[in-house]
Amino acid sequence: MISTNIQKINSEIKKNCELSGRNPEKLVLIGASKSQPVEKIQEAYEAGLKNFGENYLQEAESKIGNLSETIIWHFIGSIQSRKAKKIAEIFDWVHTLDSIKVAKKLNDSRPKSKGALNVCIQLNIDLEETKSGIYEEDLEHFLEEMLSLENIKVRGLMVIPRPRETLEEQIEIFRKIEKIYSSFSNKVIRFDTLSMGMSSDYGAAIQEGATMIRIGTGIFGPRK
Repeated sequence: MISTNIQKINSEIKKNCELSGRNPEKLVLIGASKSQPVEKIQEAYEAGLKNFGENYLQEAESKIGNLSETIIWHFIGSIQSRKAKKIAEIFDWVHTLDSIKVAKKLNDSRPKSKGALNVCIQLNIDLEETKSGIYEEDLEHFLEEMLSLENIKVRGLMVIPRPRETLEEQIEIFRKIEKIYSSFSNKVIRFDTLSMGMSSDYGAAIQEGATMIRIGTGIFGPRK
């Protein structure tokens, strides 16, 4: 089932890339593996998936220790300051950076042997008080603060917009995000990553410029 799901998603990726004139090989599919057992992640890995995203540090630690060292691990949950040190030590990517304090902890805790930690700044595009992320108006100052942190590498933006009911509405918000991304991509730091799109809206996200999509249910099925 997981192998079939991945094949289906890869087919949809190719179709949506063709619609927007993009190369599907340059889009990264991340398996959002929160609450999934090691066996299911291993199955997805054997089906060709190499990138996995975890939301909780404690859950992720045992998975990372028991699966292939060639897997690329992405932290895609909210970062608690006290857990930043361990996150910096074991993950390859962090998608949810929205705090200078946490950024400095990640920077100071990153092992030199692992190279710079790849990070995306989480943008709160809908100004939701209950959601993490910084507002567009604060983005330039935040990026300037990142310039002095030599052990983290800002790659771009991550966004989780509130759900839209129609494809047209999804395209509209993702187009807005892409314009913000493009306007900042060479302003302070050169961007190359736009992490947006999940199981319910990744087609629209791809058409509007996503370079990484995070799929959980579409790969693993509903969480128990």
